[in-house]
Amino acid sequence: MRGILSGETALNLWFVVTVAVLSLAIIGGIVSGYFKARKCQPRGFKWKQFRFEAIMMVVTFTFGALVLGNLQKWLLANEWITFKSEPAAWWVILLEYAAYFITFDTWFYWLHRWMHNEPYYSWIHKLHHKSTSPNVITTFSVHPFESLINGGWMIIFVTVVDVHDASMALIVPTNVLMGLWVHSGYEFLPKWWNRTWLTKWFISATFHDHHHKYFTANFGGYTTVWDRLCGTVHKRFESDFVKIKERPLREPRSEAVAAE
Repeated sequence: MRGILSGETALNLWFVVTVAVLSLAIIGGIVSGYFKARKCQPRGFKWKQFRFEAIMMVVTFTFGALVLGNLQKWLLANEWITFKSEPAAWWVILLEYAAYFITFDTWFYWLHRWMHNEPYYSWIHKLHHKSTSPNVITTFSVHPFESLINGGWMIIFVTVVDVHDASMALIVPTNVLMGLWVHSGYEFLPKWWNRTWLTKWFISATFHDHHHKYFTANFGGYTTVWDRLCGTVHKRFESDFVKIKERPLREPRSEAVAAE
């Protein structure tokens, strides 16, 4: 139980910090035009869609709490899930975290591709794709069955592997923050991100934004590894990424005056 509690505590801390940082960034962005310049789809936001996603977020949270929450409690009570509370070396925590990161990325890619096949797309995944220009709450606007798919791997992983409390304190926040990050609709990564061998394997907001815009590519959840291996990276991803990063942070003065 301590492992999950420590993960939830870390998640709450990360959530507060993230909201504070984003609030300051948005205030600065409104003044500087930074957010407007870095929007993946500048004219994509629609209030009607946002309201729909907010309703689905409540439904998803309620369903997830009832099903996954009770399943988790049963597994804990019957000791199918146990956590190691003793201190561990940093490399042990790193290995446990990496094991979850890699296996979830694999799980998500292949089940995500499966959900794009009919009739599963119409039955399950189409609801999430009602948003062609995602925002942070699009993360939670999914069919209840899809919420089981997305959240199910953590239950399976901690049932099979006895991880340390400290590892859960990293795994739980990663699950939520990565979802918020890729659905944010804003590209914050530097222009050189896709040009270096080390960084190009990690997903960006533009990468997942293209999935919502074009539907048939960019299926990865945490990385671009499986998409690159399987040839499912959208052909316009890297060029569009550069175009977003090359937008001026402020409109030229002549254009700004003309717009007034």
